[in-house]
Amino acid sequence: MIYLDNAATTSPKPEIVIKEVNNALRKYSANPGRGGHTPSIQAARAVYQTRMLAKELFHAAAQENVIFTSGCTQSLNTVIKGVLKPGDHVVISSMEHNAVVRPLYRLKQKGLIDYSTADVIIGDDDATLNAFRKAINAKTRMIICTHASNVFGTRLPVERICALAHSYGILFCLDAAQSAGFLDIDIAENGYDFVCCPGHKGLYGPTGIGLLLIHSNQLLDTLTEGGTGSDSVNPVMPDYYPDRLESGTLNIPGICGLGAGIRFIDRYGIEKLRRHEYRLMKMLYQGLQSVKNIRLYTDEPDILHSVPVISFNIDEVESEKVAAYLNNKGIAVRAGLHCAPSAHRMMGTLDSGTVRIAPSVFTNEKDIQILMIALKKFSYFS
Repeated sequence: MIYLDNAATTSPKPEIVIKEVNNALRKYSANPGRGGHTPSIQAARAVYQTRMLAKELFHAAAQENVIFTSGCTQSLNTVIKGVLKPGDHVVISSMEHNAVVRPLYRLKQKGLIDYSTADVIIGDDDATLNAFRKAINAKTRMIICTHASNVFGTRLPVERICALAHSYGILFCLDAAQSAGFLDIDIAENGYDFVCCPGHKGLYGPTGIGLLLIHSNQLLDTLTEGGTGSDSVNPVMPDYYPDRLESGTLNIPGICGLGAGIRFIDRYGIEKLRRHEYRLMKMLYQGLQSVKNIRLYTDEPDILHSVPVISFNIDEVESEKVAAYLNNKGIAVRAGLHCAPSAHRMMGTLDSGTVRIAPSVFTNEKDIQILMIALKKFSYFS
């Protein structure tokens, strides 16, 4: 199977990740921070090592501000529900994932908060920035923005949007679902208050693990409460990180696998990884331009304006039908709305969805050539 659904989750995983998860299950099955015995200390040391790797990769202020979650969705929910108070207002982009839209919509339904959507003007960062500026009002507490669209690959000028937020005294939360491990994210330089990351995409870790990196003095309210192994006599959660946001037993195999994934991309080199994926997507984009009935929605991928994700359709053929055809040819792609109806609404593809292609470090030119041959055959007979 040629796997090209890496925007959903990377597959296969690097061998170092598989080995480290297996090693964790064998060596670190004790509960870290819950005892003074050797197995507990060893597990705690393994957790600490991954915290430090994440701190260094994202230039976080301290390892205590690296919070382990079950994934990017939990990280975003932790920020949204941990920051916002009744009467607050939020600004989001028109390309947000449901991991942002749904928790905000739920809070709005309850009459607790309100939010506005700033239109992304593809190819005009100044206009996009101005749209965010116009959406801000006196009650705006936070701006939440995706680094890059999971559907169309469009990069947003998040550094400038963050600076805009701070100029108004507003918090900024970065959804790095499609950029963590691929684009440079420097928390210290850019001052992002919160960065939410999945472990299983560009960081090449296993599913079920994510990161929340905090650079704000804001003490988040808790999403869940429970045992932390610290200050146990107190009926309320600790007022310090990471304990405050990490109740219950941590996902040790997931954390160790994530650490191995970070080491993998460090050794491979993010810049080398970027060049590899952009080269493949440029090759695909140019090939798609020559195929009968193919409809593309963005310009050719490039480092300044996009991540290497391409969405397309074939005339009026349902995107799911194209994906099913490719699956029968041994090619895994994603079709439909990709959990981001806002992005599709903006691009006029809400009714049809799109076929999405996203490579990884393990994708090669032959994979793209085989995909192109299959699409040409399908297009010819459709």
